[in-house]
Amino acid sequence: MPRRRPKAVRDEWWRPRRHVVVRRIRGISARTRAAVRRVEDERMWPGAVADALARFEGAFGQPGRYLNAPTVWQPGLEVEYARDDLEELMLHLPRGARRDLGRLVARIDDEFERRTLPNPWPVNASTVGGWWWSRIREH
Repeated sequence: MPRRRPKAVRDEWWRPRRHVVVRRIRGISARTRAAVRRVEDERMWPGAVADALARFEGAFGQPGRYLNAPTVWQPGLEVEYARDDLEELMLHLPRGARRDLGRLVARIDDEFERRTLPNPWPVNASTVGGWWWSRIREH
């Protein structure tokens, strides 16, 4: 009887849920989408990355040079929370998928940095979260 490769044995451990509708993430490969789906299934919720990217699309679709601060603060719906979700996912992705999704996240970071202002009062990023929490938006 032929011996199966170890990777083939490991691949059987996880199977995607079939009843969950997965939103497509543009700009990444099919292999990266599969890795994202696996991490979402194990550590987050289905569609977490697509939701985070949609929040950035909505924020970057606002007219004007700078991102406007919302009139009502809604915890969990801010783009900074979406960036936290992307960072959490990136920690658990395999190296190739991390690099592929990292290119997309780098473009988001560049646009976010371009459309926000530096905080004039120094904030320790380690206590607040990532660098994106130390940026301010126009009111």
